[in-house]
Amino acid sequence: MTPRIIPVDLFDLVVFGATGDLAQRKLLPALFHRDLQGQLPPGARIIGSSRRAMSDAEFRKFAQAAIEAHVPEADRPADCMARFLERLSYVAAEASQETGWLDLEKALKDRDRVRVFYLAVGPDLFGPICDRLGSHNLITERTRVVIEKPLGKSGASARALNESIGKVFAEPQIYRIDHYLGKETVQNLMALRFANALFEPVWNSGHIDHVQITVAETLGVEGRAGYYDTAGALRDMVQNHMLQLLCLVAMEPPTSTAADALRDEKLKVLKALKPITGDAVANLSVRGQYRAGAGEGGAVKGYLDELGDSTSKTETFVALKAEIANWRWSNVPFYLRTGKRLPSRESEIIVTFKPIPHSVFEPSAGPIAPNRLVIRLQPDEGVKLWLMIKDPGPGGMRLSHVPLDMSFADAFGVRNPDAYERLLMDVVRGSQTLFMRRDEVEAAWAWIDPILEAWSGSSELPKPYTSGTWGPSAAVALIERDGRTWYEDEA
Repeated sequence: MTPRIIPVDLFDLVVFGATGDLAQRKLLPALFHRDLQGQLPPGARIIGSSRRAMSDAEFRKFAQAAIEAHVPEADRPADCMARFLERLSYVAAEASQETGWLDLEKALKDRDRVRVFYLAVGPDLFGPICDRLGSHNLITERTRVVIEKPLGKSGASARALNESIGKVFAEPQIYRIDHYLGKETVQNLMALRFANALFEPVWNSGHIDHVQITVAETLGVEGRAGYYDTAGALRDMVQNHMLQLLCLVAMEPPTSTAADALRDEKLKVLKALKPITGDAVANLSVRGQYRAGAGEGGAVKGYLDELGDSTSKTETFVALKAEIANWRWSNVPFYLRTGKRLPSRESEIIVTFKPIPHSVFEPSAGPIAPNRLVIRLQPDEGVKLWLMIKDPGPGGMRLSHVPLDMSFADAFGVRNPDAYERLLMDVVRGSQTLFMRRDEVEAAWAWIDPILEAWSGSSELPKPYTSGTWGPSAAVALIERDGRTWYEDEA
């Protein structure tokens, strides 16, 4: 099946932080893939910018090395590589000084094109870069600015960040990117809910027992220790990625797929989350920190050893029990779990339905497990619906719990585009559906802040867990005291 490629308008895309890790691993390979698919129009330009002095030729060599490192050889034919590199140029510029900004003005002469500024830099540079974009008259009616997380470290800092960007850009021009929202399976969550008559009638507290959202990583902090120790798992994963996934599971059907229709419904979910404050924090949350153990095929160090600081209280694991105070989700718990140095890399949403009210089968048929809808975001994107069926053959009724399993790679026979490919093209098209609005970000922080405050005011340290395990035992207790267990794939 050949995917339909939607063309985009002629554009100039400026990547600030073009020599950084994000540009190398994600942005340049994503843009190359879109060019390979014929989606970038002739004449579209990509301009790299950072503090480092570099010629156009040097930047093209740098970009080629990044693409060769992250795109399989079979997917980078020489003619496409040459065409893509020809689009690239480079301007060295200082975010907090005037150096290089006149050169950028000269490079951006055509004011009729879509103009995208991607800030792949630390949040402390968002304000200074936006100020200079404004003072150098580089913002047109068709300009968009893309900002990456972290979107603040608290509600107050997020508001200050939004204010500094909002002084220069109007809200419709600001694209707060969360790459999880660009994943194919996240898109399919909306399709499953709103394009099928099967699920919506039972998508409520009358039929759903609970929801689990797990985002597990096998890696440690690697080269991000400096950043990670100021953030931790709650800020790094829960405040953005996991709450966005929760919103898509829990929101009411929007009136359309228009950006604000969708984001209005997500905002209602965030505002309906029951606050976790005071003593409830100890009962409804678990924070952990990995110790030395097994991972990546061998022995790995603990977090404190990697950091070189034995006093850090930063959490590398979080488990939470959240509840949504509205009619649809009353008394349906949402269990969230994320961490580093866990046994496997996986991101899943598991919707567990209530058990049948009465069994008509003899005990010899075997136990009846509840139906589950498993939506896997990574590594193998797909959907499983677990059902009870009869084992084939004679010998009486024997029941088995089996999945209807749809792997996207198998079902469609095409490569799944990386989330950044979709999101970058959405920015050029001016579609904000998969991007966060300011009030969404601030509502998420309003729920997260009391948990952070309770942790910071507590003398209790994060609970240790051995690398290669599923976190501290307290995370198991969190869900099992409700008579439930964390989901493990049965097949």
